[in-house]
Amino acid sequence: MRGKLRDRVHRLLTRARRIERRELRAARRWVERTDTLVHLSVLVFVPLLIWMVTAASNTLDSLSFLLFPPLASGTYTLFADPEGTYASPWQFVAGLTVGALCGWAALVAGATTGLSGGGGVFGVGAFEAAATVFATGALTWALGIEEPAAYATALLALLVPAGQEFTFVVSVSVASTVVAGVFYVWRERFYERRAQFLYESTSGDDHVLVPMRGENPDATAMLAARLAGAHEAGKVVLLDVVDDAAVAAAERDLLETDHRVASDGGSRSDEADPESGDRAGQGHDHAAEDPVAAAADRLESRAAAVETRVGVPCEVVVAVAGRSAAATVLATARELNCDLVAASYEQQYGALSPFVQSLFRGRTDVLVHRSVAGRTRWKRVLVPVRRASDVAHSMLDFATRLAGKTGYVSVASCVSSDREIRRAETMLANLVEPFDGSFETRVSTRSIERFLTENASGVDLVFLGASRDRSPASRLVSRPTFERIEDLDADVAIVDRH
Repeated sequence: MRGKLRDRVHRLLTRARRIERRELRAARRWVERTDTLVHLSVLVFVPLLIWMVTAASNTLDSLSFLLFPPLASGTYTLFADPEGTYASPWQFVAGLTVGALCGWAALVAGATTGLSGGGGVFGVGAFEAAATVFATGALTWALGIEEPAAYATALLALLVPAGQEFTFVVSVSVASTVVAGVFYVWRERFYERRAQFLYESTSGDDHVLVPMRGENPDATAMLAARLAGAHEAGKVVLLDVVDDAAVAAAERDLLETDHRVASDGGSRSDEADPESGDRAGQGHDHAAEDPVAAAADRLESRAAAVETRVGVPCEVVVAVAGRSAAATVLATARELNCDLVAASYEQQYGALSPFVQSLFRGRTDVLVHRSVAGRTRWKRVLVPVRRASDVAHSMLDFATRLAGKTGYVSVASCVSSDREIRRAETMLANLVEPFDGSFETRVSTRSIERFLTENASGVDLVFLGASRDRSPASRLVSRPTFERIEDLDADVAIVDRH
């Protein structure tokens, strides 16, 4: 009885930890989105900076509370649109300071010309108000420091008690400098490097498992190698899944023998044709007669081709098929600490094969590669996206790894109406900004199928999301994009994150 209770408690704790990990991962991917990060930064930094300035004002009688409204407004403008027109620390400080100076100058001009009007604590003359707004607009335009909050600062300067105008100007300048300094550090050290700190794909997906099955697994292995090769710790594992345990043991023995020969100074394998995976030279003399030896020879030859062409370490593994091939692949990926499975595209009855569908249902990131002619280099990459998400970040990361410094990445979004173009352009700009590389962004009102058909001939590879977030009703109405494009001239890679 006590043992059953202990087992039940253990199962509950395991399930709770699994749910906690899932929720933490979901929260992290939510924060990955640029708009989420910007809103969270506004919620944190605007109150924090106002708290700092308010604390200083409570200790310094000369620091006027009148500077807070424009300071809060300007701070929000900075953090809410860190790459926008007004997101310049210099422009922010200069604009607010010039506004305060214009308000002071308008007071002096009103008193000098006798046109001053108004009275009382909050009395403001019409002449001073008009002169302040005109001077602020003209001066900030001429100096190229247009700042919306400058007008608020200028008008509030008219309410400063007599004799404290200079102190108000200095207070505005100092407080805005503090805000601008915090914003500059946040933007340069964190926001513009958010891919490095927040995006899981940029620090992972460097150990790739490749099941050697499908129409062109050699091309898929080369794609996996080029993705893994972008990281110093990158590694590729070629997996052969067999049905018989005795065959698997025999193949492992042959592979271990080859590995010992290579370690003793012999050649692991002769130079291989990377397109076909056929091994040149003598190889195993008995490979033609022994299917197990032939399979081991092919696997070893493919690994040698990957290492020779890309320079990334490549291992070979043989596994016995369990209840399903996909389950065996996913279990092997977990055992070997592989964070990405790259599999060749397989189709059945016009849809994804059960093997690929089972891979997508697992808890390991998956990339499914549909090769057109065995291409092994991908320098021109097209990434169509519907919205900002962790899958979009992964596709961009993979695309930049493949394109390198000499290629380019085209990021596109297809919208249904002209009214959505501006929003899509902003979304694409936010997506590509954290990544290094050559990018072009495109927004089209064509359907995704027509857009890809018209543009695929100019690229080597098209990345697509697996569309696992769509509802069953949506899937009934329209099949996933990768199932609706059959005859593209470019390779297709379907990405799914877990």
